Amino acid sequence: MGKKLLILGGGHAHMVTLANLERFIEKGHEVTVVGPSKYHYYSGMGPGMLGTTYTASEIRFDTQKVVEQKGGKFLLDAVEKVEPINRAAHLRSGAILNYDVLSFNVGSYVPKDGVMVGDINENDIFTVKPIEKLQVARDRILAQCSSKEAIIAVVGGGPSAAEIAGNILQLTNMRVCAKPRIIIFSNRKFMARFPKRVRTLVMDSLVHRGIEIREGCGVSEVEPGLVRLEDKREIACSMIFLALGVKPSSVFVNSGIPTGPDGGMLVNEYLQSVAHSELFGGGDCISFQSHPLDKVGVYAVRQNPILFHNLLASLEGEPLLPFEPGGDYLLIFNLGEGFGVLRKSWLTFGGKPAFLIKDLIDRRFMKKFQELEK
Repeated sequence: MGKKLLILGGGHAHMVTLANLERFIEKGHEVTVVGPSKYHYYSGMGPGMLGTTYTASEIRFDTQKVVEQKGGKFLLDAVEKVEPINRAAHLRSGAILNYDVLSFNVGSYVPKDGVMVGDINENDIFTVKPIEKLQVARDRILAQCSSKEAIIAVVGGGPSAAEIAGNILQLTNMRVCAKPRIIIFSNRKFMARFPKRVRTLVMDSLVHRGIEIREGCGVSEVEPGLVRLEDKREIACSMIFLALGVKPSSVFVNSGIPTGPDGGMLVNEYLQSVAHSELFGGGDCISFQSHPLDKVGVYAVRQNPILFHNLLASLEGEPLLPFEPGGDYLLIFNLGEGFGVLRKSWLTFGGKPAFLIKDLIDRRFMKKFQELEK
């Protein structure tokens, strides 16, 4: 008798599983995929969409279409909590789904601690996730810059802040509009967790093109049109972007599922919950028990084949395979206007060649999975 596989989220770590859903169906299993959007947007190309290097259709994967073509069921919904004892998932709509095996790839969110507003997107305050909201932000930037010099604040001290700021500059330089003043507020050294060479290349590229970087400027809160610093100074601005890092979905805490220090589901070498053998996960929403993994897409991509194998093996009662994180990974930042910074082991360089390499890799990655939609 077939079993029930419940897949929560169609993100990077589930790509291979979605591409091979027919393998589950052929063995008599029932597959349901739940996602908050019919599309999955590739976060690595999100800043490029903001800067109009890419269209929305170029950076997304039609999850619903692929799932349904392969015989699975897709639900436009989101999980709120899970009851592992009853093997039941509670969705935002009120629906309750039972499962035999469940896999999480519910991603992460940008924390908004200190943001004292309701629907922030209506007040020209945007987070860098969800990626699709950057389309709305792009239109608002152009509207703000159409008749006056705008001041755009980017709050954060890491790669997301750098990529967002650089692509805002690209967007406005490509259009006939007033050039905005772009200010990055970092509460410590900008790009502090990266090697000095990477940090220098990123900062030099941004500053050379007119973007201000204020280090040691912690932001205590933001309001529409205002950034308030920890030292009580207030900076008036037209728009605000929050790039404060990411945190795993709160569904695990809500469900009483063991988590790591970052709040992600704590998993063993098989990408399996340390407490519930029927729960698996990948990407930003998990915490790897052996050692912490950076919140970068490369690990989700590496987890793909292991997660696919282990989900099918778990349903079939077969041995699981361990996930090996692998060694150093290629890291490339898109700083807008065709500039990038690349780092791989001992190799670090910046400029247009770095961006062209990233562009080629990203387009190939998306094309591979978009082919499944045809």
